[in-house]
Amino acid sequence: MEYREKSYAAGKIPGGFFKREGRPGEKEVLSARLIDRPLRPLFPDGFMHETQVACFPLSADQENDADVWGIMGASLSLNMSNIPFNTLLAGVRIGRIQGNWVLNPTFQQLEYSDLDIVVAGTEDALLMVEGGAVEVPEADIIEGLEVAHVGIRELIEIQKAFLSGEKVPEMEWTPSLPNEELQAKVGKLANSRVAEALQLAEKQERNQAMAAVREDILAQLGEEDEDFSEHLGDIKEILRGIEKNTMRERILSQGERADGRKLDEIRPISCEIGILPRTHGSALFTRGQTQALAVTTLGTSRDEQRIDSIDSTEETTKSFMLHYNFPPFATGEAKPYRGTNRREQGHGALAERAIQPLLPAYDDFPYTIRLVSDVLESNGSSSMASVCGASLSLMAAGVPTRAACAGVAMGLIKDGERVAILTDILGLEDALGDMDFKVAGTRKGVTAIQMDIKIQGLTHEILQEALERAHKGRIHILDIMDQTLSKPMDDLSAYAPRIVTIQINPEKIGEIIGPKGKTIRAIQEESGATIDIDDSGLIKIAAVSGEAGARAREMIEAIVQ
Repeated sequence: MEYREKSYAAGKIPGGFFKREGRPGEKEVLSARLIDRPLRPLFPDGFMHETQVACFPLSADQENDADVWGIMGASLSLNMSNIPFNTLLAGVRIGRIQGNWVLNPTFQQLEYSDLDIVVAGTEDALLMVEGGAVEVPEADIIEGLEVAHVGIRELIEIQKAFLSGEKVPEMEWTPSLPNEELQAKVGKLANSRVAEALQLAEKQERNQAMAAVREDILAQLGEEDEDFSEHLGDIKEILRGIEKNTMRERILSQGERADGRKLDEIRPISCEIGILPRTHGSALFTRGQTQALAVTTLGTSRDEQRIDSIDSTEETTKSFMLHYNFPPFATGEAKPYRGTNRREQGHGALAERAIQPLLPAYDDFPYTIRLVSDVLESNGSSSMASVCGASLSLMAAGVPTRAACAGVAMGLIKDGERVAILTDILGLEDALGDMDFKVAGTRKGVTAIQMDIKIQGLTHEILQEALERAHKGRIHILDIMDQTLSKPMDDLSAYAPRIVTIQINPEKIGEIIGPKGKTIRAIQEESGATIDIDDSGLIKIAAVSGEAGARAREMIEAIVQ
């Protein structure tokens, strides 16, 4: 899936030396993921042909976001093609203003909305949910999803009318599935050994046992058939299927998970703060074999991120950023570092969305805040560990957040009428289960939500139960976090800048700046502080030491008085 914004869509010319679009920005990457995720589960099993969908907003009114229309466009495109994709889907954005639900709100309306959630699905089921909220109760989230589903059905009816003509003949293709004889042979050799391997609670031991099973079976089959190498890929796929079915059946029939936990049990948690002495704020959050190191850095308005997009006529700025890094060693792998990938950008955006509504107003705390979450080890739910670590790191840095925030990832195993909802899923349960449902928030309500479904037929009852269990799990995590740090530190780090603001008459700005900036440069050099002035006459003085800030303030006040 490729989503690329063209500057001409908004009547703009790209910046930079070459004056043309370059590599995709964060908005484009996140929009591509948003469109991609509900499409994947709708392709038929065994369809292995490479398929690419390209979405280019060609005209932007700068009032509505194009991402949800990309979902509908992709649905139409695939259903019109000869690709065996025969399910219509659509996406809508929901907001709520003064208690009233709004479908596909404009950018201006979203400023007054207490939630911003994108929902995608078919006529019968929801497939994807992604968005943020301002501590909204779970019951309201469920109501919003129901409202969204009504809008989705209306858009699908429009698609049906559009596609009522003759369809392009479907391409001829053969499902890439192992033959039944090979499946039976591998199953006979592997079933009992896979079941034994999956009873090992530790991830490394379990992976080593599964690797030994694969090697032994490949060796046995190699002795029986010299040409078995032709089926090597099929054999590995069969073993993966056996692992999946064994894990799922154990959960559904016995209520036992791969690491021995109960269905609603959360892994052991530990929290530490202030472990990096020279940073502005740090926290280490560990849940089972998943660990995230979150570090907060405070800066001035000069450190804000500048954003130029087709969504607005002018360049905008961003004063809060959360960056998520997932190095290969976190899962015991050796890979080259190629920069930030789509997954890292998506997980960082989710954690950022969870924390954003809890930050103080910029006028009250005029700092640029950068949070970095480095995942040091991972066995599932690293993005939610990042949310927990980020919340602790902010409080350790002395940022006056409204409340602590925690997150938990929920899973689902469904076979007919048999259903098992899992709390705090492992990487294995994420990969082989039917749902990855991340919910972050405070004791009061939800601040971020992300759901991906691999099956159709997910009912609102299942969603409601999953949200209720997520709330229970979140409270449990917050209780543990509170034992380490229950409120923000009273003071900032000694290494963080101190920002003092002064409001002056805008007519005096020229006197502060002086001819060719001579006066303001002299104040900065003599005091050691950094000074920023905006057109309203608001002056921000930033200095690591209080003395430097006070000296700069005295010099400015002497000029304007």
